[in-house]
Amino acid sequence: MLLKGKHIVITGAAGALGESATRIATSHGATVSELDINFTQTTKNRHSVDLTDEESVKKCIESLNSIDALFNIAGGFLMGSSVIDTSDADWDTMRTINFTTMLNVTRAVLPGMLHRKAGAIVNVGAYSALSGQSQMGAYVSAKASVMRMTESLALEVRNLDVNINAVLPSIIDTPVNRADMPDADFSKWVRPDDLSETMCFLASDNARAINGALIPVVAKS
Repeated sequence: MLLKGKHIVITGAAGALGESATRIATSHGATVSELDINFTQTTKNRHSVDLTDEESVKKCIESLNSIDALFNIAGGFLMGSSVIDTSDADWDTMRTINFTTMLNVTRAVLPGMLHRKAGAIVNVGAYSALSGQSQMGAYVSAKASVMRMTESLALEVRNLDVNINAVLPSIIDTPVNRADMPDADFSKWVRPDDLSETMCFLASDNARAINGALIPVVAKS
């Protein structure tokens, strides 16, 4: 099995993509620890934690067994205002939920991987953040930060057998996106399970030669 015996931490696990990634990783033989701010149902593998609070994240990670891979899925989307009309609060929110959460968990998880000289981190960027986008400045700026940090960190650890990569999805077919864009052609969107399979591959030993990659996972045109 692709991930047999591996322990994977998944952030944003209560969301549509997080639920998919948990299910797909488990089907490949992994043990999954799910992190999010709130779950509708609790299990022994689910950990309610404020990912914006560095100390809370650190304590949560210290309570877990050795971690083989981290999927930084937690994040959010905002559009509708021009750059100059986007409030300071919205700029801060986009950076906090998309970048700060990822940074906090990575800071907590990576030292253990470096000590063992083994591990993989998969971040979620955005295909749209490869360039500027109208009415999406705060979002694409935050996701661009995720992507640049992925590349920078990969260079820092490339000789220590820890792989850092990111997936860049276009629109993901989630209930929230369907509700927000009811007239869209959903068949052209990325299925969560397809994105999850890509992330699981990057967490596997089969991807040991891939480091610092930004991998588009793009819907049909």
